[in-house]
Amino acid sequence: MVDGGIVWWLWAILGLVLAALELGTPGGFYLLFFGIGALAVALLTAAGAIHATLPQLLWFSTLSVCASLLFRRRLVEMLTPQIPAAALNSLVGETASALEDIGPGAFGKVELRGTAWNARNGGEAKVTRGQRCVVERVEGLSLWITPASQ
Repeated sequence: MVDGGIVWWLWAILGLVLAALELGTPGGFYLLFFGIGALAVALLTAAGAIHATLPQLLWFSTLSVCASLLFRRRLVEMLTPQIPAAALNSLVGETASALEDIGPGAFGKVELRGTAWNARNGGEAKVTRGQRCVVERVEGLSLWITPASQ
């Protein structure tokens, strides 16, 4: 400690460690902003703008939380792939194959275009494993299906 505060290079190490740990988290973008806050405090401390431990901790907390509140949502939206609604709606009318028995109103799995999907049987009849079914609508990442006419 220098002048009663934490030395700048400890803040820099903390910032780099937090930023590196962010790489191991699946898209949370929380540690990144605390890493940025620690690096900012490292710069302020190295420049001599803050000396004591309490102001350093206050700056770290304030900068980290404010940066997270201001920029996290935009960063997540920017880096999250968006599935166009038109691409999902193009599945309506497609024929899928049931991977398991699905009772009326029940959920199960179907295969469509080589991918397993969650599906809900919106028809009156049971869909049996291997039976073909028609996609009636798409709700989120779930397909609403009905048994195909034989």
